[in-house]
Amino acid sequence: MTGPVPGTHATAGPGGRRLRIAVSCNVLHADVERVFYPHSALPYVEEQMAGWVSATGALAYPVPTPTAQTGVALADYVADLDGLVLTGGADVSPRSYGEEPEQPEWSGDEVRDRYEIDLLRRFVDAGKPVLGICRGEQVMNVAFGGTLHQDLLTDGVAEHAHRSQEAYHHLHHDVDLVEGSWLASLHPGVTRARINSIHHQAVRRPGAQVVVEARSADDGVVEAIRVDDGDVWARAVQWHPEFHALCPDDGLLDTGPLLGAFLDEAARRAH
Repeated sequence: MTGPVPGTHATAGPGGRRLRIAVSCNVLHADVERVFYPHSALPYVEEQMAGWVSATGALAYPVPTPTAQTGVALADYVADLDGLVLTGGADVSPRSYGEEPEQPEWSGDEVRDRYEIDLLRRFVDAGKPVLGICRGEQVMNVAFGGTLHQDLLTDGVAEHAHRSQEAYHHLHHDVDLVEGSWLASLHPGVTRARINSIHHQAVRRPGAQVVVEARSADDGVVEAIRVDDGDVWARAVQWHPEFHALCPDDGLLDTGPLLGAFLDEAARRAH
Protein backbone atom coordinates (compact mmCIF):
# COMPACT_ATOMS: atom_id res chain seq x y z
CA MET A 1 0.00 0.00 0.00
CA THR A 2 1.48 3.37 -0.98
CA GLY A 3 -0.96 5.97 0.28
CA PRO A 4 -2.52 7.36 3.44
CA VAL A 5 -5.52 5.61 4.93
CA PRO A 6 -8.74 7.62 4.49
CA GLY A 7 -10.29 8.60 7.77
CA THR A 8 -7.10 8.76 9.84
CA HIS A 9 -5.22 11.86 11.02
CA ALA A 10 -8.11 14.01 9.82
CA THR A 11 -9.73 16.13 12.52
CA ALA A 12 -7.77 17.25 15.52
CA GLY A 13 -7.80 21.02 15.55
CA PRO A 14 -9.38 23.25 18.21
CA GLY A 15 -12.97 22.30 18.91
CA GLY A 16 -12.67 19.20 16.76
CA ARG A 17 -12.42 21.19 13.51
CA ARG A 18 -10.51 19.79 10.57
CA LEU A 19 -6.84 20.61 10.34
CA ARG A 20 -6.06 23.46 7.97
CA ILE A 21 -2.81 23.01 6.07
CA ALA A 22 -1.05 25.71 4.08
CA VAL A 23 0.30 24.60 0.71
CA SER A 24 2.90 26.81 -0.95
CA CYS A 25 2.20 27.76 -4.55
CA ASN A 26 4.03 27.33 -7.80
CA VAL A 27 3.99 30.54 -9.82
CA LEU A 28 3.61 31.26 -13.51
CA HIS A 29 5.06 34.75 -13.68
CA ALA A 30 3.64 37.41 -15.97
CA ASP A 31 4.42 36.61 -19.61
CA VAL A 32 3.33 38.94 -22.41
CA GLU A 33 3.53 36.02 -24.85
CA ARG A 34 0.91 34.09 -22.91
CA VAL A 35 -2.61 34.14 -24.32
CA PHE A 36 -4.37 34.16 -20.95
CA TYR A 37 -3.66 36.74 -18.21
CA PRO A 38 -0.36 37.85 -19.80
CA HIS A 39 0.26 40.61 -17.26
CA SER A 40 -0.57 38.62 -14.15
CA ALA A 41 1.36 36.20 -11.99
CA LEU A 42 -0.61 32.97 -11.63
CA PRO A 43 -0.02 31.05 -8.41
CA TYR A 44 -1.22 27.44 -8.51
CA VAL A 45 -1.12 24.12 -6.66
CA GLU A 46 -0.73 20.85 -8.53
CA GLU A 47 -3.79 18.59 -8.22
CA GLN A 48 -2.04 15.51 -6.86
CA MET A 49 -0.38 17.53 -4.10
CA ALA A 50 -3.64 19.06 -2.89
CA GLY A 51 -5.24 15.61 -3.04
CA TRP A 52 -2.47 13.97 -1.04
CA VAL A 53 -2.54 16.58 1.72
CA SER A 54 -6.30 16.26 2.05
CA ALA A 55 -6.50 12.48 1.53
CA THR A 56 -7.26 11.80 5.17
CA GLY A 57 -9.60 14.77 5.68
CA ALA A 58 -7.32 17.73 6.36
CA LEU A 59 -8.13 20.88 4.41
CA ALA A 60 -5.48 22.09 1.95
CA TYR A 61 -5.23 25.88 1.60
CA PRO A 62 -3.05 27.31 -1.19
CA VAL A 63 -1.21 30.38 0.10
CA PRO A 64 -0.61 32.87 -2.73
CA THR A 65 2.39 35.14 -2.94
CA PRO A 66 1.59 38.48 -1.25
CA THR A 67 0.92 41.52 -3.41
CA ALA A 68 0.61 45.24 -2.73
CA GLN A 69 -3.13 45.21 -3.39
CA THR A 70 -4.11 42.63 -0.80
CA GLY A 71 -4.95 43.42 2.79
CA VAL A 72 -3.98 39.90 3.88
CA ALA A 73 -0.36 39.24 4.78
CA LEU A 74 1.54 35.97 5.14
CA ALA A 75 1.35 36.45 8.89
CA ASP A 76 -2.45 36.21 8.66
CA TYR A 77 -2.24 32.84 6.92
CA VAL A 78 0.29 31.56 9.47
CA ALA A 79 -1.94 32.62 12.35
CA ASP A 80 -4.98 30.87 10.87
CA LEU A 81 -3.45 27.62 9.59
CA ASP A 82 -2.00 24.61 11.42
CA GLY A 83 0.99 23.56 9.31
CA LEU A 84 2.82 24.12 6.03
CA VAL A 85 3.70 21.93 3.06
CA LEU A 86 6.42 23.32 0.80
CA THR A 87 5.76 21.91 -2.66
CA GLY A 88 7.88 20.96 -5.66
CA GLY A 89 8.39 22.92 -8.86
CA ALA A 90 10.97 25.30 -10.31
CA ASP A 91 14.65 25.19 -9.39
CA VAL A 92 15.84 27.05 -6.32
CA SER A 93 17.94 29.98 -7.52
CA PRO A 94 21.65 29.61 -6.70
CA ARG A 95 21.55 33.30 -5.77
CA SER A 96 19.39 32.34 -2.81
CA TYR A 97 22.40 30.56 -1.29
CA GLY A 98 25.10 32.96 -2.42
CA GLU A 99 26.14 31.49 -5.77
CA GLU A 100 25.69 32.44 -9.40
CA PRO A 101 23.95 30.04 -11.81
CA GLU A 102 26.48 27.90 -13.68
CA GLN A 103 24.04 27.65 -16.59
CA PRO A 104 21.23 30.09 -17.52
CA GLU A 105 18.65 27.30 -17.31
CA TRP A 106 19.58 26.75 -13.65
CA SER A 107 18.70 30.32 -12.63
CA GLY A 108 15.59 29.10 -10.82
CA ASP A 109 12.88 31.29 -9.30
CA GLU A 110 14.35 33.74 -6.81
CA VAL A 111 10.97 35.42 -6.27
CA ARG A 112 9.40 32.14 -5.19
CA ASP A 113 12.45 31.36 -3.04
CA ARG A 114 11.95 34.55 -1.01
CA TYR A 115 8.24 33.88 -0.61
CA GLU A 116 8.71 30.28 0.55
CA ILE A 117 11.67 30.98 2.85
CA ASP A 118 9.65 33.76 4.48
CA LEU A 119 6.66 31.44 4.80
CA LEU A 120 8.77 28.64 6.28
CA ARG A 121 10.40 30.92 8.85
CA ARG A 122 7.05 32.32 9.91
CA PHE A 123 5.58 28.85 10.49
CA VAL A 124 8.68 27.74 12.37
CA ASP A 125 8.63 30.89 14.52
CA ALA A 126 4.95 30.25 15.25
CA GLY A 127 5.81 26.74 16.46
CA LYS A 128 3.91 25.02 13.65
CA PRO A 129 5.18 22.02 11.63
CA VAL A 130 6.63 22.24 8.13
CA LEU A 131 6.92 19.40 5.61
CA GLY A 132 8.98 19.90 2.45
CA ILE A 133 8.52 17.95 -0.78
CA CYS A 134 11.27 17.85 -3.45
CA ARG A 135 11.99 21.55 -4.04
CA GLY A 136 10.62 21.98 -0.52
CA GLU A 137 13.57 19.99 0.86
CA GLN A 138 15.98 22.24 -1.02
CA VAL A 139 14.24 25.43 0.16
CA MET A 140 14.32 24.15 3.74
CA ASN A 141 18.04 23.44 3.57
CA VAL A 142 18.78 26.86 2.06
CA ALA A 143 16.60 28.60 4.67
CA PHE A 144 18.79 27.09 7.39
CA GLY A 145 22.02 28.18 5.69
CA GLY A 146 22.80 25.20 3.49
CA THR A 147 23.74 24.96 -0.19
CA LEU A 148 22.67 22.83 -3.16
CA HIS A 149 24.20 20.99 -6.07
CA GLN A 150 23.07 23.06 -9.05
CA ASP A 151 23.09 19.92 -11.18
CA LEU A 152 23.89 16.44 -9.88
CA LEU A 153 25.41 15.06 -13.08
CA THR A 154 27.51 18.16 -13.77
CA ASP A 155 28.82 18.10 -10.20
CA GLY A 156 29.75 14.44 -10.66
CA VAL A 157 27.93 13.22 -7.56
CA ALA A 158 25.18 11.15 -9.20
CA GLU A 159 25.55 7.67 -10.63
CA HIS A 160 22.39 8.12 -12.67
CA ALA A 161 20.02 10.88 -13.76
CA HIS A 162 17.60 11.73 -10.96
CA ARG A 163 15.15 13.33 -13.37
CA SER A 164 13.63 12.25 -16.68
CA GLN A 165 11.08 14.39 -18.47
CA GLU A 166 9.88 11.32 -20.37
CA ALA A 167 9.56 8.94 -17.40
CA TYR A 168 8.72 11.69 -14.89
CA HIS A 169 7.08 10.09 -11.81
CA HIS A 170 7.83 6.60 -13.18
CA LEU A 171 11.59 7.12 -12.70
CA HIS A 172 12.39 5.19 -9.52
CA HIS A 173 15.42 4.30 -7.44
CA ASP A 174 16.21 3.02 -3.96
CA VAL A 175 17.05 5.08 -0.88
CA ASP A 176 18.72 3.96 2.33
CA LEU A 177 17.09 5.21 5.52
CA VAL A 178 19.68 6.33 8.06
CA GLU A 179 19.75 3.87 10.94
CA GLY A 180 18.11 5.32 14.05
CA SER A 181 16.72 8.32 12.17
CA TRP A 182 13.27 9.83 12.62
CA LEU A 183 12.29 8.67 9.13
CA ALA A 184 13.41 5.12 9.88
CA SER A 185 11.21 5.15 12.99
CA LEU A 186 8.17 5.67 10.73
CA HIS A 187 9.01 2.45 8.87
CA PRO A 188 10.06 -0.20 11.41
CA GLY A 189 12.21 -2.91 9.85
CA VAL A 190 12.72 -0.96 6.60
CA THR A 191 16.31 -0.01 5.79
CA ARG A 192 15.99 0.41 2.02
CA ALA A 193 12.93 1.66 0.11
CA ARG A 194 11.96 2.51 -3.44
CA ILE A 195 10.84 6.06 -4.29
CA ASN A 196 10.31 8.26 -7.36
CA SER A 197 12.92 10.77 -8.50
CA ILE A 198 12.08 14.08 -10.22
CA HIS A 199 14.99 16.42 -9.52
CA HIS A 200 18.40 17.47 -10.78
CA GLN A 201 19.35 19.63 -7.79
CA ALA A 202 19.87 18.32 -4.25
CA VAL A 203 21.31 19.19 -0.85
CA ARG A 204 25.06 19.77 -1.05
CA ARG A 205 26.08 21.21 2.32
CA PRO A 206 23.43 20.72 5.01
CA GLY A 207 22.39 23.88 6.82
CA ALA A 208 22.70 24.54 10.54
CA GLN A 209 20.95 21.81 12.56
CA VAL A 210 19.96 20.03 9.33
CA VAL A 211 20.35 16.26 9.72
CA VAL A 212 20.37 13.79 6.82
CA GLU A 213 17.64 11.14 7.16
CA ALA A 214 18.04 9.19 3.89
CA ARG A 215 20.39 8.92 0.92
CA SER A 216 20.17 7.49 -2.57
CA ALA A 217 21.34 3.87 -2.32
CA ASP A 218 23.71 3.94 -5.28
CA ASP A 219 25.30 7.40 -5.15
CA GLY A 220 24.65 8.85 -1.70
CA VAL A 221 22.65 11.88 -2.85
CA VAL A 222 20.70 13.35 0.10
CA GLU A 223 17.06 12.27 -0.15
CA ALA A 224 15.54 13.29 3.19
CA ILE A 225 16.39 15.76 5.96
CA ARG A 226 15.23 16.88 9.38
CA VAL A 227 15.90 20.09 11.30
CA ASP A 228 17.23 19.21 14.75
CA ASP A 229 16.73 22.49 16.60
CA GLY A 230 14.86 22.44 19.88
CA ASP A 231 11.11 22.39 19.42
CA VAL A 232 11.25 23.01 15.65
CA TRP A 233 9.35 20.40 13.61
CA ALA A 234 10.65 20.63 10.04
CA ARG A 235 11.07 17.53 7.87
CA ALA A 236 11.52 17.07 4.13
CA VAL A 237 11.92 14.42 1.45
CA GLN A 238 13.42 14.79 -2.00
CA TRP A 239 10.85 12.52 -3.64
CA HIS A 240 7.17 13.18 -4.44
CA PRO A 241 4.94 11.09 -2.13
CA GLU A 242 1.86 12.57 -3.78
CA PHE A 243 2.74 10.65 -6.97
CA HIS A 244 3.23 7.26 -5.34
CA ALA A 245 -0.46 6.46 -5.67
CA LEU A 246 -0.10 6.78 -9.46
CA CYS A 247 2.22 3.74 -9.45
CA PRO A 248 0.37 1.29 -7.15
CA ASP A 249 2.17 -1.83 -8.39
CA ASP A 250 5.74 -0.51 -8.34
CA GLY A 251 6.55 -1.31 -4.72
CA LEU A 252 7.10 2.31 -3.70
CA LEU A 253 7.46 3.41 -0.08
CA ASP A 254 4.19 3.80 1.81
CA THR A 255 3.54 7.54 2.12
CA GLY A 256 0.90 7.22 4.84
CA PRO A 257 3.33 7.34 7.81
CA LEU A 258 4.97 10.57 6.58
CA LEU A 259 1.69 12.40 6.04
CA GLY A 260 0.25 10.97 9.24
CA ALA A 261 3.21 12.09 11.34
CA PHE A 262 2.99 15.60 9.93
CA LEU A 263 -0.75 15.88 10.53
CA ASP A 264 -0.47 14.39 14.02
CA GLU A 265 2.14 17.01 14.86
CA ALA A 266 -0.06 19.77 13.43
CA ALA A 267 -2.94 18.53 15.59
CA ARG A 268 -0.75 18.33 18.69
CA ARG A 269 0.40 21.92 18.28
CA ALA A 270 -2.93 23.39 17.22
CA HIS A 271 -4.44 25.90 19.62
